Amino acid sequence: MRVAGYGGGGMGEGTEHRRPSVVLTGFMGTGKTTVGRVLADRLGYEFVDTDAIIVDRHGPIPTIFADHGEDHFRALERDLAAELAERDGIVVSTGGRMLVDPVNAEVFERRHLVVALSATPDTIYERVGGERAATSRPLLAGGDVRTRIAELLDERAGPYGRFRQVATDDRTPDEIAAEIAELVELVEGAEQLDDSAHRQSEGGWSTGRSATD
Repeated sequence: MRVAGYGGGGMGEGTEHRRPSVVLTGFMGTGKTTVGRVLADRLGYEFVDTDAIIVDRHGPIPTIFADHGEDHFRALERDLAAELAERDGIVVSTGGRMLVDPVNAEVFERRHLVVALSATPDTIYERVGGERAATSRPLLAGGDVRTRIAELLDERAGPYGRFRQVATDDRTPDEIAAEIAELVELVEGAEQLDDSAHRQSEGGWSTGRSATD
């Protein structure tokens, strides 16, 4: 069974049933952190914020950019993505550009459910604080904030589009988390079916069908 945004890594012979993690991506203002916390509580998962981990380990992100450059920061993101992809049963809120990098996208998709939260430019504009956002969010500086949001969304449409989409406009965090939780149930069900088929194949179980079926 194929669930969009999930690569279906399987569990393999002799392993216990695992709980695939949920990785949230999307543009700023789509609710990754807020929804992520609600979802983690609903699933009984640990909540992890990639930007918070990087800050805790390496210092403020603007300082990392200033002292070492963007390439260094993206390398830190790749290392962290590889680390978190080895963990099951967590909800990961990623930085807005982390999964634009196809290396990070692939490493998470291989074993976990990746969901892209979306919202219209107008919704994002309101959530980030309108024109005031230009002073606190460097990506939105240098012109009309609403126009800049639309431009960036267009640039990232392809990378975000590879994942399962969940719209957040005019919805509460609880409603959004409930939809994602249903996707998690589908993934877990798919893994159980895959594992059962694997064990039957390895163990030579009969399906009860003849060779001419």
